[in-house]
Amino acid sequence: MRWWDVEPVMVLEHQLFPEDAWSRGMYWSELAEAHPGGSRHYVVAVDGGGAVVGYAGLMTVGADADVQTIAVAPGHQGAGLGAVLLAELTGEAVRRGCAETLLEVRVDNLRAQRLYERFGFEPVGIRRGYYQPANVDALVMRLDHLASDASDASDASDLKDHHNG
Repeated sequence: MRWWDVEPVMVLEHQLFPEDAWSRGMYWSELAEAHPGGSRHYVVAVDGGGAVVGYAGLMTVGADADVQTIAVAPGHQGAGLGAVLLAELTGEAVRRGCAETLLEVRVDNLRAQRLYERFGFEPVGIRRGYYQPANVDALVMRLDHLASDASDASDASDLKDHHNG
């Protein structure tokens, strides 16, 4: 993801996450890596016309990785793009030498949970009231790279590999 991707990402962000969308400032901060001790990897997926139809981000600190965000435009959901984005993030975590990847997912987002489970993520806890202002709990999931084959990434040819770090 580059600075020129922020505006189309924001359109999707507000469409997909109307209650708890990230701000432009949050994306700018992520792209600038304005966080001590960690590095970032953000990608966007584009359709044949060059429109952003998905995006994902990863933070790594030492041997730990955390999925910061992953989103797919409504017209492209169910076609495997979420899996491509997740494969890119887990593959990048492995390339960076991370032993595990964590993520949070809304407890009511069963579709996303099934995707994460297919990749080998396992539930490890609940964060009460994590998603605000809706006060929805988050399921924390973990992928142990040392016990999985997470480096087998799907074809990510439709991703723009715009990363930091």
